[in-house]
Amino acid sequence: MALDVLSREKALDLASSIGGSFDAIKVGYPLILAAGLEVVREISAAAPVIADLKVADIPNTNRLICGQALQAGASGLIAHAFPGRDALEVCQMEAQSFGADLFVVIEMSHPGAGQFMAPLAEEMARLAVEVGASGVVAPATRPERIRTIRSIVGEKVIISPGVGAQGGSAAKALEAGADYLIVGRSVVDARNPAAEVEKTIAAMKGR
Repeated sequence: MALDVLSREKALDLASSIGGSFDAIKVGYPLILAAGLEVVREISAAAPVIADLKVADIPNTNRLICGQALQAGASGLIAHAFPGRDALEVCQMEAQSFGADLFVVIEMSHPGAGQFMAPLAEEMARLAVEVGASGVVAPATRPERIRTIRSIVGEKVIISPGVGAQGGSAAKALEAGADYLIVGRSVVDARNPAAEVEKTIAAMKGR
């Protein structure tokens, strides 16, 4: 679940009420900036937390960012590949030192990702494998891209955002080779989040 909210109270309520339905909870900059880094530790009491900071800087800055997120209790990190091998290797080393997972963004789920990311997606997928990342992020909104990326990353984990509000199909993403789905606004903004979770699970089983 992508916990894309700004309220600490709402975040903790969602984590405690439906967090158990998910393998992990993804927390990004909006919530961390609004509620403080300590919210990572608080949410991790309900489910493992993946810090989706899309880390993308020079190696030393990446090291500092990753270290802060991991010390706060994150079990996983999401980083970009485009800053290059040295920058990504630092993220992987930090993750390893904490026994955490690194997931590398190969292609994002919004339409604009086709402009600059898609042409380099295959090269970035190979880099993710070479540095030893646990897995990659590939778009549920474009299942055909998941298939291509799966052919490169082999048995590495693929997590796919874009299910729900962005129109991605849970069933099609899983059929294309995704291991896990990232569901956000369709659940956290729903009047009945628990019912929306059940709806998503049913869609997954219907593949």
